[in-house]
Amino acid sequence: MIHVENVSKTFVLHQQNGVRLPVLKNATLAVKSGECVVLHGHSGSGKSTLLRSLYANYLPDEGHIRIRHGNEWVDLVQAPTRKVLEVRRSTIGWVSQFLRVIPRISALDVVMQPLLELGVSHDICVAKAARLLTRLNVPEPLWHLAPSTFSGGEQQRVNIARGFIVDYPILLLDEPTASLDANNSAAVVALITEAKARGAAIVGIFHDQAVRDRVADRLHPMEITS
Repeated sequence: MIHVENVSKTFVLHQQNGVRLPVLKNATLAVKSGECVVLHGHSGSGKSTLLRSLYANYLPDEGHIRIRHGNEWVDLVQAPTRKVLEVRRSTIGWVSQFLRVIPRISALDVVMQPLLELGVSHDICVAKAARLLTRLNVPEPLWHLAPSTFSGGEQQRVNIARGFIVDYPILLLDEPTASLDANNSAAVVALITEAKARGAAIVGIFHDQAVRDRVADRLHPMEITS
């Protein structure tokens, strides 16, 4: 489902006299259907950079990131913007650490938007969003309020529900349980386990060792680039 080949990325710090900061060098990774691979390494080893590159938020300087999209393979490093957006819409789900949404949009609408954009009926979208919010212990009185007013943990759970609303073949998870207690972390672990069972290829960053041990099929070690 995912093939990363010799990916390198250097950031240029323009506000610091153009200092060049190499973050990834010849990174290679392969992830199969039904597998959860956890990026593992010290701070600064490029875990977030690689994860963001898999979502095409960052463009590598070199290498290839090939994603199985329907019946074709798409190299996100070379794909045009329109193709990247198409892949994101139906193939890659993304759960970041922070929820970024338009103000005054209700939590229910935020969660169901990705599924609605795929042409699924409004009633089905509402029902699935409600099930996810319930499983993630978001109180029903909050569903029709804007999540910008929620606590950090509540926002994170809305973010997770949005990431799991579509049965994406690929899921990218950036610290999905960082703001959650043990009960809500267990709910996220259950969602990840179910996604693996249906064949999703998952790449994640988890600093919570208990969660990591429960979801990871293997760790992908990453080293700080010198």
